[in-house]
Amino acid sequence: MPVAIVLGGQWGDEGKGKITDALAASADVVIRPNGSTNAGHTVVTDDGVFKLHVIPSGVLYPHCTCVIGAGVAVSPPDLLREIATLRERHSRLGQLYLSDRAHVIMPYHPLLDAYEEQRRGAAGIGTTLRGNGPAFTDKVARRGIRVADLLPGAEAFLRQKLEILLPEKNTLFVHLYGREPIDLEELLREARYWGEQLAPYVIAAEVFVQDAIAAGKRVIVEAAQGTMLDLDYGTYPYVTSSPPTAAGACQGAGIAPTQVDRVVGVFKAYTTRVGAGPFPTELHDDIGQLLRERGREYGTTTGRPRRVGWFDAVAARYTARLNGMTEAALTKLDMLDPLPEIRICTGYRLGNQLLSAPPARIDLYETIEPVYETLPGWRSDTSHAASFSELPLEARRYVERIEELIGVPITMIGIGPARRQIVWRHAEALA
Repeated sequence: MPVAIVLGGQWGDEGKGKITDALAASADVVIRPNGSTNAGHTVVTDDGVFKLHVIPSGVLYPHCTCVIGAGVAVSPPDLLREIATLRERHSRLGQLYLSDRAHVIMPYHPLLDAYEEQRRGAAGIGTTLRGNGPAFTDKVARRGIRVADLLPGAEAFLRQKLEILLPEKNTLFVHLYGREPIDLEELLREARYWGEQLAPYVIAAEVFVQDAIAAGKRVIVEAAQGTMLDLDYGTYPYVTSSPPTAAGACQGAGIAPTQVDRVVGVFKAYTTRVGAGPFPTELHDDIGQLLRERGREYGTTTGRPRRVGWFDAVAARYTARLNGMTEAALTKLDMLDPLPEIRICTGYRLGNQLLSAPPARIDLYETIEPVYETLPGWRSDTSHAASFSELPLEARRYVERIEELIGVPITMIGIGPARRQIVWRHAEALA
């Protein structure tokens, strides 16, 4: 059963778009299973740089069918803009489908997101303010609006739902946040337009995906964000609102775990994080700033500068085991080229204890001391290497040490943004 999951092994922004794009060259179907417009993947081709938000990275291949799965929260105006932008820039796109069961980010969700972050003040979570959290809150509370509710013929049903929902939202806007209420009729007009525009893309995605698997098609599930942002296993409450794990990817894509034969974890050669929350290996010095600028570490969706730190092998091994990773991709190795020495966090010291996995209690991170191992740098250009043996010896040893620490073979190494700048290893694992 040729199904592969590509997911983030850190706090997101690991370069999953590049890895998915590379694998999609030989795939038939690419599915986005989770997240919303709060996430973004960047793909560099001969036609330029493409910043994708909800649409799977495989869309840049005309032979690929791309599916936005039921586990995604979709902002209709953002999705329609993304489709239009892609069509303007790229004439040969793959087929795109949208699950009728995907939840909708309604106009009140980004407002609730922004107003609540403002109300929290210094205790804010650092969300992207795109309405992701409030949309998934409504989904779990069984009061969400789904894509099927927007389609022509569902107008009366949608009105009925919004007549119940909107008074609650407007009560919060007026009495808690001191803002203007949302008009029901205007909202219905917007929703009707979205439904008409999206209707050609909408299908029963889980049925399509299962039919593709049954037909022996090669399927990639491109998860958004990273495992350390998972609601259950991440640095709660500084996490996202949908599951970015392999289990969550199966759920959002409509695929059973027994149908998956590859789980590819993507790690950056160092670590980054956007927004608030614990970050044991964070760098606040010139090295951190150097990596931020060399790596252009600014959010694809928000443009916010990312926090930067050394590779955290404690978190990486934890996520590798949690997701049952069969292999890993290590991106942006070339960003480390100028450094005379490089550090890897191999443990967390908490008082007299040495922790081998992240703690559940968020307050314990305040007293954690990372335990580092220092390796020599290579101080030479790796961006033109055509094989693993062409990398400097110190770079190879760095990759091999990370491989040992996380317990997963590293099969792909990113050494630049272009499609060709991937060093492939362990070819037998890629068959």
